[in-house]
Amino acid sequence: MKPTPLLRRRCFAGAAAAAVVAAALLATIASPVAATTARAARTEKIQLRRTSHGKVLVDAAGFTVFRFSKDTGRKNTCLTTSECSTTWPALTTSAKPTAGPGVSSSLLSTIRLSNGQRQVTYAGHPLYRYALASERGETSYMGVRQFGGTWYAVSASGANVR
Repeated sequence: MKPTPLLRRRCFAGAAAAAVVAAALLATIASPVAATTARAARTEKIQLRRTSHGKVLVDAAGFTVFRFSKDTGRKNTCLTTSECSTTWPALTTSAKPTAGPGVSSSLLSTIRLSNGQRQVTYAGHPLYRYALASERGETSYMGVRQFGGTWYAVSASGANVR
């Protein structure tokens, strides 16, 4: 049986509709992947922020970054302490970190973690975020003793801010 012009139009319309649905579905699936990949490719920008304790280093989102007194020689010891990295996740980047105004780019570097990620360091100290921080520039966690060491904010010179 030979298809009629009407049947051909319906088949074409059905195929076109299926293509539109498939494209929309693919865009929905691909968008989060593309967004994740774009986020992963970003570099971490370290900046200075004025707080009640003076100027401290903050991450690209404006959250205070900390150093752990237990770390020695550019080594993340938090990873070896149970639950430490859940509370104090490493500040990681996929590219060379950049310095904002007042931050010394020569003091910025990275170390390679056992999971392959690159953790940002400043003046040789691995940097961390506080997972429960809810406000940018928050300093209430400075001087907290936890996981066998003390957590300090960091000044532009790389010194502990107490």
